[in-house]
Amino acid sequence: MNEEQSDSRILLDIVQTRMPFGKYKDRLICELPEHYLVWFKQQGFPQGKLGMMLQTMYEIKLNGLEYLLEPLKKKRL
Repeated sequence: MNEEQSDSRILLDIVQTRMPFGKYKDRLICELPEHYLVWFKQQGFPQGKLGMMLQTMYEIKLNGLEYLLEPLKKKRL
């Protein structure tokens, strides 16, 4: 898998994966509120794939790029 495919896979995972714990358990990563992602940024993102997805979602929201996920959300339906 090349880097572009890997990046696309992360974005697809963000719209398909649910938060496994905490206040927003079972909510899709792409639907987590910004303040929750900011809290993770301050406390430290978890290790592994979940942390990568949360950090990526934080950057997407920080930069106003949520529109990039819309086609993937539609594909998910």
